[in-house]
Amino acid sequence: MHGSGSGSGSGNRQTHRVAVLALDGVYPFELGIPARIFGAADGRYEVLTCTVDGRPVRTNADFTVTVEHGPEALDTADTVVVAPIAPQSVSTDLPDEVAAALARIRPGTRIVSICTAAFVLAAAGLLDGRRATTHWQLADEFRRRYPHIDLDPDVLFVDDDPVLTSAGAASGIDVCLHVVRKDHGSRLANTVARRCVVPPFRDGGQAQYIERPVPESGAASTAATRAWALERLDEPLTLDDLAAHARMSRRTFARRFNDEVGLSPGRWLIQQRVARARHLLESSDLPVDTIAGQVGFATAASLRQHLHTAIGVSPQTYRRTFQTTR
Repeated sequence: MHGSGSGSGSGNRQTHRVAVLALDGVYPFELGIPARIFGAADGRYEVLTCTVDGRPVRTNADFTVTVEHGPEALDTADTVVVAPIAPQSVSTDLPDEVAAALARIRPGTRIVSICTAAFVLAAAGLLDGRRATTHWQLADEFRRRYPHIDLDPDVLFVDDDPVLTSAGAASGIDVCLHVVRKDHGSRLANTVARRCVVPPFRDGGQAQYIERPVPESGAASTAATRAWALERLDEPLTLDDLAAHARMSRRTFARRFNDEVGLSPGRWLIQQRVARARHLLESSDLPVDTIAGQVGFATAASLRQHLHTAIGVSPQTYRRTFQTTR
């Protein structure tokens, strides 16, 4: 797990250096995400934006962007974020200058792609043998070009440490918040989210494409029931309980919930319980059994299983990661 300290070769530098690579045809919204998210993390990160030659690059909008750094910024980066480019700019063969820039990244450096930048990483061989995602509309094209890569187009992001790939647009916010949470815990990640006025936690496994994120006119939303459930995670909530609170039939509630959230009610509850457990493991010394009960898991074994499924570690290992920063 990456910490906030310097990476190898970074001397006495205490901040974690993030280099954001802007290629020709870059999407300006996504290009600005890393600076916005990491820049709100109380000085834990230094964000440098660079191009392959230090020159301005065209965006997919009606303007160009001028950056302060060339490819040398990649030499000392602890994390590299590759911003997306217009689909028509994505080719199987990388331009020589792009390949040369990516070759400057030190082995073991964390690399993050947003949206179509997964095509860039794939062309560079950086996704070989890994799970990955990209925008759902480009999934078929990605599979055609790179059948050897395990693509999951149904999720917001994939963390195949040290390489992370994310889907379109706002999922770049999700993956950057995930990095902050991974490095420094949920408290700082939630603080960053509040400062940026974005949702603090959307699990990587959440669906990319939600059929009706905004309820149809006149239709009841499940939002109030979700808020009600979050106040009662310690209780054994069932689909019947949730549907009764929403004053809907089980079938209607389950369908509407999935339409709005992109998850089944049961899976959403598990994600919220895991998120609450992570917060308690980071911020308290409560026994694992007690935490399991407070977040609604029947046993500590159940908590261990769900936490391991979510992030691949045990409660004890996760807690030790954050003990030095509490």
